[in-house]
Amino acid sequence: MSFSRSSSRRPSPAFVVSSLATGLLLAAASTAQAASFNGSGALTTDYVWRGTTQTQGDPAVQAGFKASADNGVYGAVWGSNVEFAPETKASSELDITVGWTGNLSDDWALDLNLTHYRYPSTTVDLNWTEAIGTLTWKQNYWAQFGYSNDALATDEAGAYAQLGAKVPLNEQVRLEAAAGYYWLDNAYDDSYAHAQLGAVWAFKAPFELRVTAHATDRSAKTLFPGLAGSRVEAALQASF
Repeated sequence: MSFSRSSSRRPSPAFVVSSLATGLLLAAASTAQAASFNGSGALTTDYVWRGTTQTQGDPAVQAGFKASADNGVYGAVWGSNVEFAPETKASSELDITVGWTGNLSDDWALDLNLTHYRYPSTTVDLNWTEAIGTLTWKQNYWAQFGYSNDALATDEAGAYAQLGAKVPLNEQVRLEAAAGYYWLDNAYDDSYAHAQLGAVWAFKAPFELRVTAHATDRSAKTLFPGLAGSRVEAALQASF
């Protein structure tokens, strides 16, 4: 996420989300026969989130781990390096997620989660939490909605919506597209739209190469000068 200012704020309830995630991970580990584990990693030329760079256009190293129970409950941790305004001293991001996912029918699936965005190295409080729901059709098309009463750590409400699709061209190559809109009127007196289009080549399991083009509207450029706009990122990623 992008931050254009820093401020002193009330402490965020990070311990609640962290405790839930830790509890889920420990519970899954203690019942390994009823749980599944997977992870991911990526080396990318830029970390772009909702259309804005989180690393000032510089490369990022990212990794994640997820533990899922048979009933659909899961806990996940994901991390990346970041670079915000110098006064924040932000250099790392840690996303802690607890949620549930399951099939509604043969074609439809639902994921509901609470994600806590945490920045361990900062000298100001940039941490915040968002509730996210994603509805997926035939595993290739999705609609997502997120809401927070502390969007981007501003103490103000914000909502985000996204529509996306994956289109396999063959067994190794697929296209991925998404368009999103971020309502930030309460926090920044404006909102913005963004879109992205990418191609993924699964050249050798579990490794993939991805190239993604991003674009935002003028409002994003005004809200986040130098961080929004048109950009292209390339990544080597893997899931295991």
